[in-house]
Amino acid sequence: MSPTSTSAAPEGGTALGAPAPGGPATADVPRSRVVTASLVGTSIEFYDFYAYATAAVSVFPLVFFPGAHEPGSTTGLLLSMATFGAAFVARPIGAILFGHLGDRIGRKATLIGALLTMGIATFLIGLLPTYQQIGVWAPAMLAILRFSQGLGLGGEWSGAALLATEYAKEGKRAQAAMWPQLGAPIGFFVANGLFLLLVTAFNYDSTNPDFDGSFLTWVWRVPFLLSVAMVAVGLYVRVKLEETPVFQRALQNDQRVKAPVGEVFRRNWWELILGTFIMYATYVQFYLMTTWILSYAIGSPQAGLLGVPYSEFLVLQLVGIVFFAIFIPVAGWLADRVGRKPFLLVVSVVMVVFGLSFGAWLDPAAMGTGADVDVTRMVLFLVVGMALMGLAFGPMSAVLPELFPTNTRYTGSGIAYNVSSILGAAVTPFLASWLVTEHGVGSVGWYLAAASVVSLVAIALSPETRHADLDAVTSARERRAARR
Repeated sequence: MSPTSTSAAPEGGTALGAPAPGGPATADVPRSRVVTASLVGTSIEFYDFYAYATAAVSVFPLVFFPGAHEPGSTTGLLLSMATFGAAFVARPIGAILFGHLGDRIGRKATLIGALLTMGIATFLIGLLPTYQQIGVWAPAMLAILRFSQGLGLGGEWSGAALLATEYAKEGKRAQAAMWPQLGAPIGFFVANGLFLLLVTAFNYDSTNPDFDGSFLTWVWRVPFLLSVAMVAVGLYVRVKLEETPVFQRALQNDQRVKAPVGEVFRRNWWELILGTFIMYATYVQFYLMTTWILSYAIGSPQAGLLGVPYSEFLVLQLVGIVFFAIFIPVAGWLADRVGRKPFLLVVSVVMVVFGLSFGAWLDPAAMGTGADVDVTRMVLFLVVGMALMGLAFGPMSAVLPELFPTNTRYTGSGIAYNVSSILGAAVTPFLASWLVTEHGVGSVGWYLAAASVVSLVAIALSPETRHADLDAVTSARERRAARR
């Protein structure tokens, strides 16, 4: 069979053959090693990504952009949010680049490359000179390194998801695939927890920043510089990893394609569309509940925001993130129990309702501002929002890979996941900040509700993939068409 073939030798051309004698089997690799490799890598990658997200709200507007010294100005924040979005433009490119490598040379080597790309870019951010030191070159270099972060994360998630799902037992894929999903709350918790410790230790007040103080001079760099040690740990874990049995069987049966990206657009374009919009509302929800809400909470009351001290709000966010982590395994168990499609349909409906309630939760007249902020109301809002995020996000590392055949799975799931990041995350903090200024905080909730309706439609149109054959080299849609 030619290496460019896209149909299998077994009858019907739908599945890869069994492993050759002596070939790899799932039992050859300890389950703990697979869990560790998928969880540690994504935790590090998301730590790097969220360290930037936190700094983009609280630090970068002050040290990398002009006009930050003007009271009540939001120009620096909006420009910082624009560089924040650069990573999301890069993520589909990273998905194509690393997806090609992952479907051609294997999951292991590609995951190592993605980790290094993200880690090096994050470390260099910690070394950048500021706008006051070199002028416009500072934000330009920041944008380039943020773009590089996006490349790395674009290749990371789909590889980690495939690592978990392609080793999983039948009927328990969503539970197995929840491990890389836990990297998101863990990375966020560590990144923001470290920022909180530094803010507290150096008495940094975001509502009255000292431009010549230690925090804005050098302390903010510490989380970025520390990432180099974390990357070293991740590399050690992944170097000891073995290739997944599904990909090994693809190699043995000569099922690889020469150009995975061309193949996936030619044969699986519908799955790309479905995957992109299935994930869309999850992205909107997450970046509203993390990046945007931070800017809304700590922003100046004179600009219509809440004026909560940065360190105080970080504590509240960390409480919410705990619920994000708790509900990810709950989602994995439920998605295996009742099926991906019915579970995600219910979650999407609840997200619509939650979005429509934003005004009641967050309007300054109800929430209060500054020292008068209703902390209980804010904590409840964060807990509900992050619990919903865990339920929506938890099954995605099973759902998206299951949509695609094995010889283009890395590329297809990565493109869908990361194109969705442009639509659902890149513009969300910027657009939400603009909506608050122009139409009030309730309009941000309408934005989430609309995004949830879009995802609801995509989920309704998608197949149930709970029992999808991961050795298949044709999609479920193609197999259904062949049976007609």
